Amino acid sequence: MSSTGVLPLPEPIGEASPPTRSPTQTPSVAGRTWRSRSGEFLGVGGATLLLFPLAALLRGVIGLDTAELVVGFVTFHAAAVINDPHFSVTYLLFYRKARARLLGAEFGKLQRFRYAFAGVIVPVALAAWAVSAIVSRSAASLGLMMQLMFFLVGWHYVKQGFGVLVVLSARQGFSFNARERRLVLAHCFCAWLYARASPVDSGTEYFEQGVVFRSLPHPPGLEAATEAAFWLSTLGLGWALVSVWRRQRRLPPLSALAGFLVTVWLWVVYSSIDPVMVYLIPALHSVQYLYFVWLLKRNEARAEEGPPLFRRPAAVRVGALAVGAIGLGWLILHGAPAGFDKAFAIDDAVQAGDLGVTPFLAAFVTFVNLHHYFMDSVLWRRDNPETRFLSRDSDRIGA
Repeated sequence: MSSTGVLPLPEPIGEASPPTRSPTQTPSVAGRTWRSRSGEFLGVGGATLLLFPLAALLRGVIGLDTAELVVGFVTFHAAAVINDPHFSVTYLLFYRKARARLLGAEFGKLQRFRYAFAGVIVPVALAAWAVSAIVSRSAASLGLMMQLMFFLVGWHYVKQGFGVLVVLSARQGFSFNARERRLVLAHCFCAWLYARASPVDSGTEYFEQGVVFRSLPHPPGLEAATEAAFWLSTLGLGWALVSVWRRQRRLPPLSALAGFLVTVWLWVVYSSIDPVMVYLIPALHSVQYLYFVWLLKRNEARAEEGPPLFRRPAAVRVGALAVGAIGLGWLILHGAPAGFDKAFAIDDAVQAGDLGVTPFLAAFVTFVNLHHYFMDSVLWRRDNPETRFLSRDSDRIGA
């Protein structure tokens, strides 16, 4: 799952100008096999285009209710190795070398401030909010925190889609100028706001992770206004693509463009057109995220295998990261909240009231989602020196 103007927010990966190549440079991925290109296409969102007809076929064969039950069951258990690690691996990446990043020269002054904000101030504030809501037994307060999560998740998705477009394009020597990038980003933001404003909501009662709360109503006319902005921004997106075609005589790579459009249009704006796909979209988003984590850490590990560092083989380091992410994901989203609920929560549903019998589970899930969004907004900026490993595949240090 996964900001708005609450932060002077960031450019995640790709929002800053991508590296450019001279006409004589050959992109490091030019010789990739059809198999690797297909894997990339499917991993960054292309699989969605195959799953939609399969979901429709499943509904036709076994019926909607059974299809939702089957897919919901599979995705619930698959989350342990897909969704949960996509959250937890962010912690493993973000807090690595935390002291050096916060106090050393690895980051510039502005980036150190962003790092401190996302890594210290935000989690303290979120934890205080959650603890206050549980201690005061305020389902409304915890529900408001959940609504912030729902509001920001669309921002997180579209910014990741933007990163897919820019980074995968840059890896093949394709770049966007400043005006084109602004038009693409405008489309992202308009899509997010339109998706959040639709459908019209005068205040609905929700039951989420055991907590009962009422949503904040949308102002009258908000849906129509955001829809108009969305379609206007679509014209801007089209203009940007025409502009890059005129400059470079080609469009962005298929994986980059498909990943972007699938993310914005099918995962955010029209995510509810198929009730079965609703269960699959979070997993697809997580796979997309994990693909870039894999790309980053694999390339970094390959670069450090040889002289002068001679570190452990890339497969070992990436495998250790995967195991660590799975274990930490279980701890922060299952083990720890279950332990707190067992020790401190009211186990009688009537006495528990609107806060439910698993308030710590609700608090942990909400905290992890929100903190993930903020950490991402810092981690994937080009200010982070490690993001240079996304632009190439296996350069050795010192080469």
